Amino acid sequence: MALDADHASSMPDRDRLLRNRAQVRFWLYCILLVLFALILVGGATRMTGSGLSITEWKPIHGVIPPLNEAEWQEEFLKYQQIPQYEKINHGMSLSEFKFIFWWEWAHRLLARGVGFIFAIPLVFFWATRRIEKGLMPKLIGILALGGLQGAIGWWMVASGLVERVSVSQYRLATHLTLASLIFMATMVVARGLAPHSQEAADRGTRRMAGILTFLIMVQIYLGGLVAGLHAGLSYTTWPLMDGKVIPDDLLLLEPAWRNFFESPKTVQFVHRIGAYTLFVVALWHMIATGRRFPGTTHARRAVFLFILVLTQAIIGIATLVMQVPLHLGLTHQGFALVVLGFAAAHWRGTKGAYPLPGEVRTAS
Repeated sequence: MALDADHASSMPDRDRLLRNRAQVRFWLYCILLVLFALILVGGATRMTGSGLSITEWKPIHGVIPPLNEAEWQEEFLKYQQIPQYEKINHGMSLSEFKFIFWWEWAHRLLARGVGFIFAIPLVFFWATRRIEKGLMPKLIGILALGGLQGAIGWWMVASGLVERVSVSQYRLATHLTLASLIFMATMVVARGLAPHSQEAADRGTRRMAGILTFLIMVQIYLGGLVAGLHAGLSYTTWPLMDGKVIPDDLLLLEPAWRNFFESPKTVQFVHRIGAYTLFVVALWHMIATGRRFPGTTHARRAVFLFILVLTQAIIGIATLVMQVPLHLGLTHQGFALVVLGFAAAHWRGTKGAYPLPGEVRTAS
């Protein structure tokens, strides 16, 4: 009887914990939507050449755009002092400047907004004790990454204000990769708070799901280098590149490592190799998981992840051969986040949900 009484008394606590998890999870899914929009607007900002239209970093005052003609002229004059205007956009009209300004302003506004949408509810959930003890460090870590991302964003913009007419591909790839890391981490935490209908998978399956997620992150970084170098416009045939399976002159620059970051041909080739590698690993993971866990959620998710990877490859090829039109370029970038988000959720799913306080952890 005493055991039954203890069990009954623990039920309200368990129900309360599950309700709290559901609330925190819903909030994190809202964050994911805003992050998705932020990264897409960032891609549009890059593809429209708008990223250098705001030449100052004003984290607070910068929320307010120009409100009258004099302020617009002042902002336009600042833009006219940088190399991009002198060498590429010399003679552009004020209305043309406003077009690129609004893209960059919207990107920065969304970045500020996601910080508030994350921080304010976080404080509320913490103050009302809706966040479990082990969860708080993870959420604070994501918030800290967001703050770092803001600084890296300006570090990226600053690279194009003095000598260059565009931002450094190194800094652009870093900015995109960190944004993707924040997106992935948010997804992992949200998925860890969700109920899991399937027992945790074996260690090999978990490891392979983690490797897939890592490879997707690497591919996104390589995509950032391709974007920064405009390498997608250099060789627009597939499956051959420059008429060959392995093109010539991949290591022209000295020292050799520079080719993998600064040569448009080499960077695009490595991005292609990364896509082929990802395709093969996703296919192998699908087959292996299907054999180990036939008919399970793990196997179904592995199949769906492979379909997503295949779809992204098709989008990438179409983007390349059509010479990166805006709509396809943004679709390629946005779908990369879809693939990354699902891979991260799948990886967390193979590990099982975060254990409730008092439960014994069965999978790491």
